[in-house]
Amino acid sequence: MAPYRRIADLPQVIPVFPLDGALLLPGGELPLQIFEPRYLNMIDDVMAGDRVIGMVQTRPGGDRSRPALADVGCAGRITSYAETSDGRYLITLTGVCRFEPGEELPVRAPYRQLRAAYDRFEADLAEDEETDAMEEARERFGRALKRYLNRRELDIDWETAAAAPLQALVNSLAMGLPFDPAEKQALLEAPDLPGRFETLTALLEIDALEDGDDGAPSVQ
Repeated sequence: MAPYRRIADLPQVIPVFPLDGALLLPGGELPLQIFEPRYLNMIDDVMAGDRVIGMVQTRPGGDRSRPALADVGCAGRITSYAETSDGRYLITLTGVCRFEPGEELPVRAPYRQLRAAYDRFEADLAEDEETDAMEEARERFGRALKRYLNRRELDIDWETAAAAPLQALVNSLAMGLPFDPAEKQALLEAPDLPGRFETLTALLEIDALEDGDDGAPSVQ
């Protein structure tokens, strides 16, 4: 992966891929299947350059072909790429740094490009650190996660979850669980890893309020 150590190392103009319900977090990996012609064009262009794409959700406003963008997105670098026999691209984006969408550029390309403002999120370029408070809340988190998964008839490998660092566990669940777009945005906009952990726990608990099952394996 490219050594993005400072904000100045990041591309200041990036193409954006507006996709509601898709969450990319710094350090996370998001697999995508690309088939629309304009985004196939985008992948061709970025593969010839720095391989960076901005994933961002939309918000009300704008028109159908050019919806308004959410206040925060996440820039990711293509770290895996393959082409299928029918012309689709299978890529993996690895999250680098969140950004605020700035000025959108008038370009001839069929996809949107804008200036990305990373200043608020420089800490994304450093490794997140778990806190004692997070570790203390891990059992509460495990109970809420168990109820959430039971309600949706989903499952995870609990032994792997118990052994995983909280950072990896929180980010993978935040990206992978079927939260609605507004909830995904709340997870993205949480200020740091402890904030994301608290937001994720709260979302799980809110969802489980109607579930009377108190039993859960310990995630610690």
